[in-house]
Amino acid sequence: MSDFDSNPFADPDLNNPFKPPPGTVKMPNVPSTQPAIMKPTEEHPAYTQIAKEHALAQAELLKRQEELERKAAELDRREREMQNLSQHGRKNNWPPLPGNFPVGPCFYQDFSVDIPVEFQKTVKIMYYLWMFHAVTLFLNIFGCLAWFCVDPTRGVDFGLSILWFLLFTPCSFVCWYRPLYGAFRSDSSFRFFVFFFVYICQFAVHVLQAAGFHNWGNCGWISSLTGLNQSIPVGIMMIIIAALFTASAVISLVMFKKVHGLYRTTGASFEKAQQEFATGVMSNKTVQTAAANAASSAATSAAQNAFKGNQM
Repeated sequence: MSDFDSNPFADPDLNNPFKPPPGTVKMPNVPSTQPAIMKPTEEHPAYTQIAKEHALAQAELLKRQEELERKAAELDRREREMQNLSQHGRKNNWPPLPGNFPVGPCFYQDFSVDIPVEFQKTVKIMYYLWMFHAVTLFLNIFGCLAWFCVDPTRGVDFGLSILWFLLFTPCSFVCWYRPLYGAFRSDSSFRFFVFFFVYICQFAVHVLQAAGFHNWGNCGWISSLTGLNQSIPVGIMMIIIAALFTASAVISLVMFKKVHGLYRTTGASFEKAQQEFATGVMSNKTVQTAAANAASSAATSAAQNAFKGNQM
């Protein structure tokens, strides 16, 4: 029966040793019909680095251009203000007093006109530091007054606190702040040296005030702890004032270092300070008059002595 089912026209079934067994025939690989997609090529690293450097350089140029434009506008404004001042004169405007006050302002102060842009912030901070110390001295009077109320033997401290406020407030403004203002205004080496010398003394005063020795008129830490043993409210008030004195000392030290760093960048030197001092002394009218009178007296005395010698 199997003979009838076979195909008579098929090739004879020969035993082929290389024929794979049934069920293991692999289908041929058919190529994919999906469209080919090209992957984007990555940018060259060198080109990317150059582009970044170009962008940074362009941003830096724009920043410098804005800075130059700002300085140019500031210089134009200052030039216009200087022209107005030259036409109408520089009138003192500090301290700001009412017009009907019997005493007028003693100094002229305008940071935007007198001080270069890069130094204005520093000079303003020093001005605020002077004001901070003046306010601290004023509060020190009330602290010593409260201490005097709980301890009648502290009258000396109360009296000295008033003296320190009346003495240090104007003297510190004239002796170290105005020389600093003038030094940055005119790039004066001599004024810088005056400021450094006086400000070192001012820093020593800050330290002594923060310490608060007895009978020195300061609500420092020593006096505050003594007052705290006598009255807690008075002691707390004195501790706050001692903290203000300490803050003045710390800020003064920081600003001294900052001003000294700016001084080194201005090109000032001790030789220039000596030259400025000599020039200022010789150009002073009082010194010139005194020197002329001394020379005239010396010449007259020499002539009289010579005339007497000839007669003898």
